[in-house]
Amino acid sequence: MAAVPYKDSNLSKKGQVEEMFDQISPRYDLLNHLLSVNIDKIWRRRAIGLLRKHKPGSLLDIATGTADFAVAAARLKPKKITGIDLSEGMLKIGRKKIAAKGLEQLIELRKADSESLPFDNDTFDAVTVGFGVRNFENLEKGLTEIFRVLRPGGVFIVLEFSQPRNRFFRGLYFFYFTRILPWLGRIVSKDNRAYTYLPESVREFPDGDDFTGILKNIGFERCKWHPQTMGIATIYEAQKPKKPS
Repeated sequence: MAAVPYKDSNLSKKGQVEEMFDQISPRYDLLNHLLSVNIDKIWRRRAIGLLRKHKPGSLLDIATGTADFAVAAARLKPKKITGIDLSEGMLKIGRKKIAAKGLEQLIELRKADSESLPFDNDTFDAVTVGFGVRNFENLEKGLTEIFRVLRPGGVFIVLEFSQPRNRFFRGLYFFYFTRILPWLGRIVSKDNRAYTYLPESVREFPDGDDFTGILKNIGFERCKWHPQTMGIATIYEAQKPKKPS
């Protein structure tokens, strides 16, 4: 059975993910930075750094949540950043964050489904997803939609949790992930399942070469992956082929 937040729910995975993030949104940023000891900020900076040489004018941030990735991308000085997410609770907090930083003219947040993007073909110079692709109900469908809305030559950057390759470190990692993190997450977020679902979804996600293989099958080229902090997370980069001249 595919990993879902609430095993006794009749909702689809998509509906459960939306419900989960609405539930934990008030404490999401606190938990994220606390549980990762702020290393997630370093990973995000590195992911954004891979976009710098491409100088994207328009950027789409999928599963934007509270807009951390969208805000980080502002340092690239694009003309427009659009962030989408299923959870209105997360978007509400993201809009407050954007307003506090004076970025309302640059960043727009919209409620939308990553597997049915409300944008025309070949719209964006770059697409980013931070810790969101493993929540797609249909991974290939979501990635195909991303390919569709990217302009030819456009860049796709993904930051996602992964499984460390070192056996000893992997054991420590999953002890923390399956024993400590769910306990802390339950206390702070008041949601019994959200931080149990996290390690389950990471175990299930096709990381490394498996993920880049899926990207290639969809049509992306120049697919690379860059492990972060002994493989706790991975940054993936890929490109939509340019049209023949």
